Amino acid sequence: MGKVTDGILTADQILTAAQEVLRRYGPAKATVVDVARALGVSHGSVYRHFPSKAALREAVTQRWLDESQAELDAVLASGAPAPAQLREWLAALFRAKRKKALGDPELFATYTALVNESSTVVERHIAHLVAQIRQIVDAGLAAGEFTTPDPAATARAVLDASTRFHNPAHAADWSRPGIEADFTALCDLILRGLSSAPS
Repeated sequence: MGKVTDGILTADQILTAAQEVLRRYGPAKATVVDVARALGVSHGSVYRHFPSKAALREAVTQRWLDESQAELDAVLASGAPAPAQLREWLAALFRAKRKKALGDPELFATYTALVNESSTVVERHIAHLVAQIRQIVDAGLAAGEFTTPDPAATARAVLDASTRFHNPAHAADWSRPGIEADFTALCDLILRGLSSAPS
């Protein structure tokens, strides 16, 4: 990360520097002073944007969790029938998480540690994911493609059922042979359940 040369330090610059510092030192050793040093500013400049080390770590975690959101939003905007949209949304979430885990395993391990200490950030992330699934379920109900007596509980159950394919605790499975077939089998099961659930 280069030094701040225009005199205006942004939150985004700080988060980018924090990500690099975390990659280099890991969550146990990375400090606000390290982030400030990477930017060529005083640690007070960092604290003006993030009032504590915990706030900075939460913001970095939130940014990391949000990085897959654009692809999920595109799936929601696709206008596809709900069954195809739900399958693609789950696949997009799996792809995003797997890309992070396999593409940069050291940083993924760092973020997994941060996620474990940022319960409110994780709760908001999960609530957002459930809300997106609920949007697809509601569209499927309106179109007569899905049947479920409780759309909110169904949305939560779909996310819970697919945990193996997006929760970092299962990342070791994501590169093993057969994982794609397992994912397809789960999607098939979920979609059959939504299509055949009693009204």
